[in-house]
Amino acid sequence: MPTSGSRTRRAGRTHGGADTATPGRTPQALVLLCSVGSAAVTVAQPYVLGRTLDLLLRDGGADGAAGRWLLLSAALLVGELLLDTLTSLFTGRCNATWTASLRSRALDGLLRAVPDRARPFAPGDVGTRLTLNAADAGGAPAARAALAASLVTPVGALAALAVVDLWVAACVLAGLPALALVLRAFARDTGASVADYQKTQSEIASRLLEAMEGTATITAAGTGARERARVLAPLDRLAAQGRHMWVLHGRALARSGVLVPLLTLAATAVGGLRLASGALSVGELLAVIRYAQLTAGIGGAASLLGAVVRGREARNRVLALARVPALAHGTRRLPPAGRGALELRGVRVVRDGRQVLRADGVRVPGGATVAVVGRSGAGKSVLAAVAGRLLDPDEGQVLLDGVRLDRLSREALRAEVGYAFERPAPVTGTIAEMVAGGPRRVSPEEVREACRAAGADGFVRRLPDGYDTPFPAAPLSGGERQRLGLARAFAHAGRLLILDDATSGLDTATEHEVDRALRRSVRPGTRLVVAHRPSVAARADLVIWLAEGEVRAVAPHHELWERAAYRAVFAADASEDEAEAEVGIGGEARIETEVGTGVEAAAGTGEAPDRSATRRSAPEGVRP
Repeated sequence: MPTSGSRTRRAGRTHGGADTATPGRTPQALVLLCSVGSAAVTVAQPYVLGRTLDLLLRDGGADGAAGRWLLLSAALLVGELLLDTLTSLFTGRCNATWTASLRSRALDGLLRAVPDRARPFAPGDVGTRLTLNAADAGGAPAARAALAASLVTPVGALAALAVVDLWVAACVLAGLPALALVLRAFARDTGASVADYQKTQSEIASRLLEAMEGTATITAAGTGARERARVLAPLDRLAAQGRHMWVLHGRALARSGVLVPLLTLAATAVGGLRLASGALSVGELLAVIRYAQLTAGIGGAASLLGAVVRGREARNRVLALARVPALAHGTRRLPPAGRGALELRGVRVVRDGRQVLRADGVRVPGGATVAVVGRSGAGKSVLAAVAGRLLDPDEGQVLLDGVRLDRLSREALRAEVGYAFERPAPVTGTIAEMVAGGPRRVSPEEVREACRAAGADGFVRRLPDGYDTPFPAAPLSGGERQRLGLARAFAHAGRLLILDDATSGLDTATEHEVDRALRRSVRPGTRLVVAHRPSVAARADLVIWLAEGEVRAVAPHHELWERAAYRAVFAADASEDEAEAEVGIGGEARIETEVGTGVEAAAGTGEAPDRSATRRSAPEGVRP
């Protein structure tokens, strides 16, 4: 089986197609076209004005030629105004289009990513990348077009200046290398400064979001002042980085601000000498001075260059989300008669050089309910992620009804493998839409049936608008939200359903009802339940016991309960061990008697489970 790294690299290239999808070059081309047109008009104006002035001074415009040139001057001024207006319009549209595209690509890549690979991006960091950074990056294409057009003006002005007078052109040309060095130094120093500034912005946003999520804890602990200091601690660094950016920008403007007047003054002096010698007319001197100003105006490109550099760094940060590796899918489908038999062969998951999961020869019969048990950090959630292919193992294979999960199509995988988590994903629609959202269409009656199975129908009906109540506005407790998450999983249950801490917020009685519904009211299939309570493990047909990232044993709960190390998973000290033992074994016997299921029955063998062993395992004084 290919390693996770190779698979995710292929996936990156596969869905990297979205990374190359752009709004097209039309918006940027329109900005460039209008900007270049405006620059051309700007270059033409000094010559036309100079020619008009010479005609007016020569004969007062009696022959009508001066009038025509005067009309041409007015037309150029109106054209420049119109082109500048169009440039502003197309720049706004270009910025909006590219910003929306970058945000869409980044969000799409993040949602398609392997969850484990996306985890390093903190929520606050993601928010900053999708807002501030995306806006800066979206402005870069128009800024590049404007920067390219801004170079047309000095180059065209220099060419026009050479046509009018070579000596003045040579004088201006001699000072341009100094301006080029100023811009080069500005671009080099600004890149690193902008990157540091954007990272610090994300750090502050992440800390702020963490504080907002923990407001109840902060208030209860009375640590508001300390938390405020923690959130704002990077602010001094951000201020220093911001000042450094402005210093670089100001330095570039100051240097160009000194060079431009010097070049203009030198060009004016040479032009004056040429006028005195009769080589230039008054109108040509006016054109020479204006062209010298336009040529030296290359230093004004510093602002546009800063926007381009800032946009480039921001783009890298935004598209890092789009390039998070995604899972590659095959084309196969599951056999139609399968019941969800799950097998893990030689599975190994490594993170930062440390083994976090090893599972070999783990076989779960189709239709069985399996509890995944282990201390915190034992690898329960990793196993749950691998079993449903939210994560590919670095080694080994995971098979469902004999088919490797990595060879299934995306549609087949998500239609037959479902999840329920501790916190259901937030939605903007109604409760009915929240439950119905999934890989297949769900009717309103199926939504209600799923809610009844999850014990949610009662409180949903008591809401102001019932199932039409907006989910974000519904006054729900944590346990009620969990039940709605379970209802959504039940509504879309395939042959494998994985509950990863999905019942942690439920009381014991509700949890019992949910377990009964899983067996009776939800589409038959295999259930993998991450369990923290012995009662959950007792009701399961099998238990996968994890310890330090390895599967210690796969057996029924009552057999594993004989081991002290297994009992210790559910209790912090010896007294809790005994208390949990009574609850666990007694609860198991009661549920086994009531539900009447076992591994053999779940596997379809038709043999009744041997309850005598269950009864014998109950401690003295506890009866099923």
